[in-house]
Amino acid sequence: MFKIYHNPRCRKSREGLGYLKSKMHEFEIVDYMKQGLNSENIHELLLKTNLKPIELVRKQEGLYKKDLKGKSFTDEEWIKIICENPKLLIRPIVVGKHKAVFGDPVENIDVMLKI
Repeated sequence: MFKIYHNPRCRKSREGLGYLKSKMHEFEIVDYMKQGLNSENIHELLLKTNLKPIELVRKQEGLYKKDLKGKSFTDEEWIKIICENPKLLIRPIVVGKHKAVFGDPVENIDVMLKI
């Protein structure tokens, strides 16, 4: 089953969710701003995207620009930072059994649907 990490306050996330709904009917919506994130969530995303934690961070976010930009953190420190500040997570992210993709642009989601 697919799931989408979704922030309802984000226009791009809403577009990704709408696109996924137009393509399939059953999937899990993870409202991580309400539910929160833990290190297991982040490790799953890292494994399925084959990315480093810093690559999951929204660089345009004010918190990043003000407090984090230009600083050096270990991967585990980045994971902790993302868990404590979920709005830093790039969104939306669509997750399947073995792979995950960013849903911006929404056409990226098609990669997941072909698996």
